Amino acid sequence: MSLKDISTSVPKKDHKGKVSGQLPYISDEKVENMVYGVLYRSPIAYGKILSIQLPNLPEGYEAVGAEDIPGPNYVKIIKEDQPIFANEWVNYIGEPIFMLVGKDLDILYRLIEEVRVEFEEHQAIYTLDEAIEQNSGSVCLANYEFGEDKEIISSIEQGAYQIIEEEYKTGYQEHVYLEPQGMLAIYQDDEIIVKGSMQCLYYIKNALLNALACGDEDVRVVQSPTGGGFGGKEEFPSMMACHVAVAAKAVKKSIMLVFDRSEDMVVTTKRHPAKLKYRTALDQEGNILSMCVDIYLDGGANAGLSSVVLQRALINSAGVYNIPHFHAKGYVLKTNTVPNGAFRGFGAPQSFAGIESHIGHLSKRANIDPLEYKRKYLVQQGDPTITKGKFHDPILMREMIEDLLYTSDYRKKKREFQLFNQHNHRYKKGIGTSLFLHGCGFTGSGERDHIKATVKLNKSKDDKVSLKISNSDMGQGILTTLCKIVAKELDLPYEEILFPYPDTKEVPDSGPTVASRTTMIVGKLLERAAKKLKVQWQTGVEQEVIENYVHRELIPWDEKTFTGDAYPAYSWGVNIVEVEVDTLTGNVRLEKVYANYEVGKVIDNRVLKGQIDGGLAQGLAYGYLEHMTSKQGKIQQKSISDYGPPTSLDIVPIQSKVFDNPYADGPYGAKGAGELTLIGGAPAIQAAIEDALQTVFWQLPITPEVIIESLWRKEGNEG
Repeated sequence: MSLKDISTSVPKKDHKGKVSGQLPYISDEKVENMVYGVLYRSPIAYGKILSIQLPNLPEGYEAVGAEDIPGPNYVKIIKEDQPIFANEWVNYIGEPIFMLVGKDLDILYRLIEEVRVEFEEHQAIYTLDEAIEQNSGSVCLANYEFGEDKEIISSIEQGAYQIIEEEYKTGYQEHVYLEPQGMLAIYQDDEIIVKGSMQCLYYIKNALLNALACGDEDVRVVQSPTGGGFGGKEEFPSMMACHVAVAAKAVKKSIMLVFDRSEDMVVTTKRHPAKLKYRTALDQEGNILSMCVDIYLDGGANAGLSSVVLQRALINSAGVYNIPHFHAKGYVLKTNTVPNGAFRGFGAPQSFAGIESHIGHLSKRANIDPLEYKRKYLVQQGDPTITKGKFHDPILMREMIEDLLYTSDYRKKKREFQLFNQHNHRYKKGIGTSLFLHGCGFTGSGERDHIKATVKLNKSKDDKVSLKISNSDMGQGILTTLCKIVAKELDLPYEEILFPYPDTKEVPDSGPTVASRTTMIVGKLLERAAKKLKVQWQTGVEQEVIENYVHRELIPWDEKTFTGDAYPAYSWGVNIVEVEVDTLTGNVRLEKVYANYEVGKVIDNRVLKGQIDGGLAQGLAYGYLEHMTSKQGKIQQKSISDYGPPTSLDIVPIQSKVFDNPYADGPYGAKGAGELTLIGGAPAIQAAIEDALQTVFWQLPITPEVIIESLWRKEGNEG
């Protein structure tokens, strides 16, 4: 199939394998001399390990722990604070202490039950609120501050008509990827090959080089077909890879470690719970004079990627608004709970839930429709960002809003719902909006200073072209979209472009599959490589083209002062959601969902539609369905049915539209799309529920219990 328009949908590269069930995932692998691993995990939240007593291990069953690690005992991420195997202190329930390996999983599970570990238990910090109270050096994992001088804001506040203060809370969110975490280390005399479900091959390779204290040639990392990630397979697989690789080296066998759903839910990283505090000065008409935002993230027991998640949360703290005299500061605080980490949106969903809610509440005080109020503050091309960068490119938000007002019949619905609610005591209808953006690529100069992406195109003697990059398809469709970019540039049939699952022995480091960067950054490098190959093309000859990342200098980024252009480009979105709330049960029924997006140029219409539908389902569920709690340091939801992600009965067909606004530094004008589609769901559904009940909420998710409690309070206050 040759491609006239890059946006025209094509059959996905992995379509047949997936729908036929023939595609082998990591748990389907069987290799010679393979045994299984089961981890013994801490049953306490915080304490010292005094002694470990193992049961009598049958022949062929062995224990592997910290003493077997050839290199330093930490998972190489950002800070050196996450042990591969805890050998002195444990910091959360579920922290791995050692692994038993052997042929039979049933025997391994029985042996784990017979292990006796003695601990000296210490006082743990279980909640974000407890950590905020203590907010000292030992509890604070990261902090940043930027924006307007506090003294200037203080003088503005003194002359203000009123100061509004609000606190907003968001909870955990679980990734619910269809395929649980899994990793296999294949033992060979000269090298260890680690295969598994993953997003970031070179994160894993660097963690293994560190843990095994070995040379570059001694370790290979290969991605298996990956059944979903959403950020949950960004940093977490590095620890699992260290577990299996250390064990394989110690016992000289291949080691398979695969979690069942309950283990996966209890011990893997989650979206950070957050507390956001707003302090806003208003004049007599309700106009914003200044705003201060404080963000607290629950990091869990280890730093992981939390400092970068906090950066993203802060960069998004003003939403899509040009707010005068804005100041933001944020903290990641340590608790003795499961570490939190990467999740689609990476700090932005918490910030947008908070700022959209706060601006909506301010509009109520001013007695102005929320959308009208929001539009007064919308950023425009040329405006400064809150980090003293600039919105360089055209912004189509006003057109997108107008289009959605017309499509949804917003004003008419508002009137109809008010009338309906006056005459119906049990059921109430509401309509809510959200406006949002997402920065594409790594924060600041991250692509230039840290990632330094390289891509390769290989052409074989029979003129087949292969993509050699380290990026993972985890269901988002890059096997298809990146092949399309190269096919179009070379004017070759799409079917003839090959994209084998990446292997670090074969592919350069093109960076991790995160941060809505793959299509825009890696796709652009592939487009440039394909241009070169086209010029150099020699039929019947093996050829290789290498392309390196080149940084576009905008307003330089300063990591210390948090100033400059945080992103080279932004994608934009508008959501409108209609709901019906049953005031007797507190149940929320989704009725209609409308969505407009601007992602530059669409590389494949069907792939993007999948991102929109999936992302919005996740975002909406974060707002009202998915409820995960930790009690005394232990995650309470151990199954999908306990947790309650949306089913097909919860989500309605999504009416979406994408606006064309090509970006010069993206392939064919494309920007990032993967994270953007999640961000607007939660704030839009909150606004719709508030509209239906004529009340306000300061938390996510808004579960039936929260609704009933709010109605009870409202009736009590009015009575």
